[in-house]
Amino acid sequence: MTNSIGDIEEADCILITGSNTTSSHPLIADRVYRAKENGARVIVADPRRIHIAHIADVHVQQRLGTDVALLNGIMHVILEQGWQDQEFIAQRCEGFQALRDTVKQYPPSTVEEITGVPAQDIERIAEIYARAEAASILYCMGITQHTTGVDNVKSLANLAMLTGNLGRPGTGVNPLRGQNNVQGACDMGGLPNVFSGYQQVANSDANNKFASAWQADLPDKPGLTIPDMMAGLEDGSVQGLFVLGENPVMSDPDADHVGKALQKARFLAVQDIFLTETAQMAHVVLPGVSFAEKDGTFTNTERRVMRVRQAVDPVGDARQDWEIIQQLSNRLGYPLDYSSPQEIMQEIAGLTPSYGGITYDRLEGHGLQWPCPDSEHPGTKILHQERIARGLGLFHAVEYQPPAESVDEKYPYWLTTGRIYTHYHTGSMTRNSPTLEREAPEGWMEIHPQEAQKLGVSTNDRVRIVSRRGSVEAAAFVTEDINPGTVFISFHFAESNANILTNPATDPVAKIPEYKVCAVSLEKAA
Repeated sequence: MTNSIGDIEEADCILITGSNTTSSHPLIADRVYRAKENGARVIVADPRRIHIAHIADVHVQQRLGTDVALLNGIMHVILEQGWQDQEFIAQRCEGFQALRDTVKQYPPSTVEEITGVPAQDIERIAEIYARAEAASILYCMGITQHTTGVDNVKSLANLAMLTGNLGRPGTGVNPLRGQNNVQGACDMGGLPNVFSGYQQVANSDANNKFASAWQADLPDKPGLTIPDMMAGLEDGSVQGLFVLGENPVMSDPDADHVGKALQKARFLAVQDIFLTETAQMAHVVLPGVSFAEKDGTFTNTERRVMRVRQAVDPVGDARQDWEIIQQLSNRLGYPLDYSSPQEIMQEIAGLTPSYGGITYDRLEGHGLQWPCPDSEHPGTKILHQERIARGLGLFHAVEYQPPAESVDEKYPYWLTTGRIYTHYHTGSMTRNSPTLEREAPEGWMEIHPQEAQKLGVSTNDRVRIVSRRGSVEAAAFVTEDINPGTVFISFHFAESNANILTNPATDPVAKIPEYKVCAVSLEKAA
């Protein structure tokens, strides 16, 4: 997030897109409700009428995969009306003319044809957002999990810069991280192309710094993404896989294909706290520890590094995750000799400029937000305040591109996926909670009454959903909260895993799969 969670309450306008905020981030949703009570206008752009849409001043249900067109249409109106922040653009941005030339091709009438959003709603969104004193954008994986995910994010950044909504309280472009400490995992180099603090492995200075600190020769080319790993297992170029706290048999697209790839691994090890569907396939399972058994730090969605203290002893044979990794490294021939998480954090601060001033002593209380470069720095609540981090904010001229696959006569319905309020991700934790499992013991498929009537199904009838990759069965839930021609399934349930259906096509830059849109057929199950 460029801004902070508490900052949301200071917004005069909040644009929520690609985020089922109440289900996936209820504490952040609470901030939105407070902002609304303080007079903020709320805009929701989501193909479903999600819960938070009920408080929206404007809610639009764009067709799946048309976010770039919608955002270009909003910016077209802003420029036509002269509502842009020309001073901010002139002083702090570059590439404006290319953006102007591109969005000129997206008048509301054209965008309505692409997105299904009425032109007058596009105009109303543009006015509310652009004329607010402080406008905040909240988004999540409904924006990123597309073959145009990077383009979607760039378009949101364009909108914020166009209106000067960066670097001030109540503004910003604020991605809501999908899992606990996923921000921290990325910060620590849990990506194939970077060291900690997003220092590029291909950068010779960064590479030499880490090679010297670790006394090892380090590769200067990025590693494999998860789709590349699965492809490698299939063609034999990858022989083994170590999976830590992940459940790809459930969470990756075209899940049947993923399972077949994992079966080809000569060696599969899984480190987790429950025997997940992936762990059940493993040659070796290493029992790690839950949050309550850990000591260390988590970094949350607002870049806040917080202390985590062990509350209970590890269960059974479980060990600390860092100790398991250290012992594995020692047995594989690279010696590690850390004595505690605190010692590891000291090394992180020494090698990671954005974490340079973060120590355990300074994390007492509410923690610190990076960048925090030195011991005197108070942490950074809002990014890009004095200047854009790269120097000048770069506008990207982004053209609309349709999803990777289309509906046709054989697969006439669109499918989108997501979460429900009672469960989390692949259900490996929440489905082990008797209370949460009792609330939602099985998955369902949302379908509009118009489509349900065509199929002859009612709520709770079983429906078979088929894509170009596989099929699942789920109970129907007939609702007007979803557009005709579109259905929705969550991916929490192994019994009706939506990711058996989803498309493994990826964004060319980020390599994230297109979980949020694919073509399916429907039939009433026996």
